[in-house]
Amino acid sequence: MPGVAYAWAALGGDSTLLDRVSCTPRAVLPARLPVRELARASVAVCSLAAAELASLRSAGTDDGTLTAPAVHVDDGAVATSFTGERHLRTDGRASVAFAPLSRFWRTRQGWLRTHANYPHHRARLLSALGLPADRDDAALAEILQAELAGRDTLQVEEAVHSAGGVAVAVRTPQEWATHPQGVQAARRPLLTTARLDQAAPRPLPEQAGHGPLHGLRVLDLTRVLAGPVATRTLALLGADVLRVDSPQLPEDTATHAATSAGKRSAFLDLSSRAGQADFEELLAAADVVVTGYRPGALDRFGLAPESLADRRAGVIVGQLSAWGAYGPWHRRRGFDSLVQAASGIALTEGQQDESGETAPGALPAQALDHGTGYLLAAALMRAVTEQRRGRCGARLVRLALAQTADWLLHGLTSPAPGVTPGAAAGRFAWTQTDAGGAHTPADPADPVDAVDPSAWLAETDSPLGRLRYALPPVAYEGSPADWSRPPGVPGADPAAWW
Repeated sequence: MPGVAYAWAALGGDSTLLDRVSCTPRAVLPARLPVRELARASVAVCSLAAAELASLRSAGTDDGTLTAPAVHVDDGAVATSFTGERHLRTDGRASVAFAPLSRFWRTRQGWLRTHANYPHHRARLLSALGLPADRDDAALAEILQAELAGRDTLQVEEAVHSAGGVAVAVRTPQEWATHPQGVQAARRPLLTTARLDQAAPRPLPEQAGHGPLHGLRVLDLTRVLAGPVATRTLALLGADVLRVDSPQLPEDTATHAATSAGKRSAFLDLSSRAGQADFEELLAAADVVVTGYRPGALDRFGLAPESLADRRAGVIVGQLSAWGAYGPWHRRRGFDSLVQAASGIALTEGQQDESGETAPGALPAQALDHGTGYLLAAALMRAVTEQRRGRCGARLVRLALAQTADWLLHGLTSPAPGVTPGAAAGRFAWTQTDAGGAHTPADPADPVDAVDPSAWLAETDSPLGRLRYALPPVAYEGSPADWSRPPGVPGADPAAWW
């Protein structure tokens, strides 16, 4: 299974620990691209990073003889978590994944993908096209369909971007490979890390059975979906995670319910002096800061990684974006569905109509979001581990959905650096044998034997109502089986550490 070895090498992990990983493969997440392998690998390395840190913290010091607890990944748990938004129920009600104006649209010579789940993105999309915003979505969908049918895809892409909205032309993998942003993405590794200072690591409380991140304080400034998945995982593993949102841009309630277990939630207006002062108090005691906005979008609030390290020596900064901190699109807004469309994934997963033209499709899960989220959590834990081993300095960890997309399209069948394909495959133990050992492209339209997700679903009462939710897929010997608390009401907690 090269994907696990490749991701673990990208994280800077010790290759000998790969022997600790085993898996129960199942027929899940059918797709032409190796989605199951991406999901499995990202959760496996996240579990291994947690197991490594748990071993280090329980030993107190690293004398070079540590053995991480055994890691076991079940494809059923992974797939249920990656499709957790679909399984979510609040008092028996399902959530709506996409708004009516968030979809594929036929244009004069191709396809366009829009994202209008948030009211401000909906308004900007309509404004860019000169359409009224005072109609209901059903009527607007008809107007928008007729309007876009006569428009040039690339011109609309630029017009919506200029208006602050979110839309991209649907491209083939070949078109993305020659696009300036695609060229830049192909040259970059799966993730990057950098040292920001030489500060000595701060001591952590003694391990007390609360997870390997017990005692760490995490400031979560992320939004749908990869960032909240990462910080939700850190909360599972014992971190005190405080999510901070602007009171002017609260998160969608269903998304908050799906990704905020184990966390607390506060509103802060960083454009005000009071909000800035409160944030500085939080930063002064934070160990990790995670941001999920466009590179540079938060710099005016003092949230550039270098600025954070100047004010909080030794801090670990995780920075997540759609397109990456490079190239002509680095300042553009983006979401999983948009990256799928631009990178060629949507057409790869599409279906031919009666005329022989391929209509775009989608992955069986928002796999770029979830996969990147688990990779980010793994990278942050590896940074903590490196600090605990005496390798001083604040750290910056950067990931992008576009890099994960490139991995899905091109890298999951490649061996890790220094590992031959045969050796990589031989490192992993399998609890059962099926086609799960190697990727076999599937036609998404073909029926597959469904795996009952009920074994990986749970229910709990919460301030939001009675929730049905997906259990965490991160698993190692001794790991927490569930979060310590359900999600609460957005903004209901004070902007303060416990």
